[in-house]
Amino acid sequence: MKGIVLAGGSGTRLHPLTLATSKQLLPVYDKPMVYYPLSVLMLAGIQDILIISTPGSLPSLHALFGDGAQLGLNLSYAEQPEPRGIADAFLVGAGHLAGDDCALVLGDNIFHGAGFGSLLRDTRKNLDGCTLFGYPVSDPERYGIAEVDERGRLVSIEEKPARPRSDNAVTGLYFHDADVVEIARGIRPSARGELEITDVNRVYLEAGRARLATLGRGFTWLDAGTPQSLLEAGQYVQVLENRQGVRVACLEEIALRMGFITADECHELGRRMEKTQYGRYVMDVARSSAGRA
Repeated sequence: MKGIVLAGGSGTRLHPLTLATSKQLLPVYDKPMVYYPLSVLMLAGIQDILIISTPGSLPSLHALFGDGAQLGLNLSYAEQPEPRGIADAFLVGAGHLAGDDCALVLGDNIFHGAGFGSLLRDTRKNLDGCTLFGYPVSDPERYGIAEVDERGRLVSIEEKPARPRSDNAVTGLYFHDADVVEIARGIRPSARGELEITDVNRVYLEAGRARLATLGRGFTWLDAGTPQSLLEAGQYVQVLENRQGVRVACLEEIALRMGFITADECHELGRRMEKTQYGRYVMDVARSSAGRA
């Protein structure tokens, strides 16, 4: 399975913050926003990842991560000059996917919860068609909404319904099999000229090959696409890290735990940032893993 981080868009909901920088480079407490979606793909065990963004943002994203080798990743980059819908990512990334299954995550989505990595890896292993991730919300009319029957089977997906049939919002994380590129090619653009991910998912649903994994109690899903939600996300991460002494979306730690890099390599990545709490944390994680004093 290969991964895609869709980090495009003009970030208009965050103006003037994003007038001169990419939304995905804004800080969510102690790290850039893009660390969070990238960490999701890493937790799923995915190392071959494409980052899609605007031409103006790609140089900064490349400067941040390079080819990803320091994290045991194979990162590549592609342009999406203007927003053309989430499903357009499958067309932009068709060469990257090259007939493989795909995990797509939006660049401003933040996920956190106990057992999340295991859930992602199980989903990847048992993928048959597409798997969406639902999260209960209090204002379902603002989201794409997934309805399940009494047996937990996905029966409908509706975009921003006036009368929602459930409170399960479809989050910005999607697992699709290798058919997704051809399906995306076959859907019609919306009135706004965009390829809607809901239309792609409905094709799977109508074929009986779509399921919903519900992120319930104990999970957190945040969309950091507005000033308020960006601040709330930063506060959430700050409180969690300060109280528990762990780092959310620490890419170096995840790379080490997943076996992408060695303890020595992890320690060196931390040493480069040793004047920061983040860097010292990475070094501590590496020493602990290697059984160092």
